[in-house]
Amino acid sequence: MRDKVYNVLFICTHNSARSILAEGLLNSMGKGRFVAHSAGSHPSGTVNPFALKTLVRLQIPSDGYRSKNWEEFAEPGAAELDFVFTVCDNAAGEVCPVWPGQPMTAHWGVPDPSAFAGTDEQKAKVFWDTAVTLKRRIELMLALPMHSLDKMAIQREIKDIGTR
Repeated sequence: MRDKVYNVLFICTHNSARSILAEGLLNSMGKGRFVAHSAGSHPSGTVNPFALKTLVRLQIPSDGYRSKNWEEFAEPGAAELDFVFTVCDNAAGEVCPVWPGQPMTAHWGVPDPSAFAGTDEQKAKVFWDTAVTLKRRIELMLALPMHSLDKMAIQREIKDIGTR
């Protein structure tokens, strides 16, 4: 089980900011152990430029991201998911598709940085703060001894991380 690569999906309504940040962070921090994706229940079709700038500031590549529908990950032939995290309150309350692999789920809600109105400098700070919160939660998840915990223990831990 130690060599298992875990597939993770981060969900938000528009898949333009928070879920994109989480995808980039986990792919950067969890190299070799996790493959992260992101999607939205009602994707906007565009990625917020402040999300991409924040990834660059974190020294994470910012190319290749796109706003996509969560249905892509429920289609036949889609990768089996091990974890699905909602990062916005709206998506947490929606009826999700049936995911391949019966993944563990948790809500890691953070405020929407895209909703903030202010100067570009203020917006950049709000996006940074969002990324720092997501990064801390991902660090906590990466510290879990996945190979030695049973599924119920992992489920309990990932739900608890969303409250930090």
